[in-house]
Amino acid sequence: MILELFAILAIYFISISLLIYGFFRIKTYQKKDLEPKTSFTIVVPFRNEKENLPILLESFSNLNYPKELFRVILVDDNSNEKFQISHFTFHISQIDNIRVSNSPKKDAITTAMQHVKTDWVITTDADCIVPENWLLTFDNYIQIQENKISMLAGAVTYQCINSFLEHFQQLDLTSLQGATIGSFGLNKGFMCNGANFAYRKSLFENLNGFEGNDKIASGDDVFLLQKAIENSQNEVHYLKADEAIVITKPTDNWQTLFHQRVRWAAKTSSYKSTFGKFLGLIVFFGNLSFVIGFFFLLLGIWSYPLFVLFAFFKFLIDFALLSVTNHFLTKARIKSFLLSSLFYPFFSSAVALYSLFGSYEWKGRRFQK
Repeated sequence: MILELFAILAIYFISISLLIYGFFRIKTYQKKDLEPKTSFTIVVPFRNEKENLPILLESFSNLNYPKELFRVILVDDNSNEKFQISHFTFHISQIDNIRVSNSPKKDAITTAMQHVKTDWVITTDADCIVPENWLLTFDNYIQIQENKISMLAGAVTYQCINSFLEHFQQLDLTSLQGATIGSFGLNKGFMCNGANFAYRKSLFENLNGFEGNDKIASGDDVFLLQKAIENSQNEVHYLKADEAIVITKPTDNWQTLFHQRVRWAAKTSSYKSTFGKFLGLIVFFGNLSFVIGFFFLLLGIWSYPLFVLFAFFKFLIDFALLSVTNHFLTKARIKSFLLSSLFYPFFSSAVALYSLFGSYEWKGRRFQK
């Protein structure tokens, strides 16, 4: 069993090393001094977000982008209390979600598409804050590519205060962002985040939207990305730009975090991307092997030095990916790495196993696997 676990660790080590290589292959984009040209519709699905929406809308007001070149559509997914739109200098409208599938968010985006009049759609979440040069950077990149792209994924990070729960989530999200960027660098993109995701309306229509995966509650971003890559990989890019990083809020308790991660993990088995499935399995078994090694230590099957050696190599390669990604996302040092690294394999393994069989709650609703 020792050889098997170390073989899994070796495969894990090589896989993460490849992601780090891919990360550096995606060059950080610096916007140029170009006149804005692209028209965007910002789509924001929401449910019971009356505290977060004003903050998001305020960040839209501060965008360094011509007001006539973007509009906002808020899609209310059956909130308990109607959100009242204040006066803004940009065009904004609010519509009700039309539910037709098992996925409220996919329905919300599909509903919004009926009202979109611009070439480009960009989605974000109600609990986010966008930087002032967000649209300007997306527009810049689109122009530089001479309109040869149809989809553009961007980075997301957390706004954290000094608590272990939030630092743990930051490292977890950082690992996902590192895997996302790294996979794009290897020309194997399979993952993105709907809080910072842009695509042409014509592409959405040509792909028939979310048709084929609308029975899965989550994955409005990932499945659309994988369909687009399958259809025209060269037109799908990652925007690795400091001025296009969207900030979102971490969850405020462990139960909500667990259900959120289960929601994210539940869609993995439905990936079209073989690389995505393979990487998901490698990460799962890499974390599970640590958990097994820990129990072997407690039972006296493994010696203390052997377990420390195993943990050292896993933590080393994890730290390498987290370090380069965290520097891009936050420009700050990593916090609570050792404690998070000890706890994460147990948390991640529990999430993965539970997602195969269990239900989860999100936004006051219960979803079955």
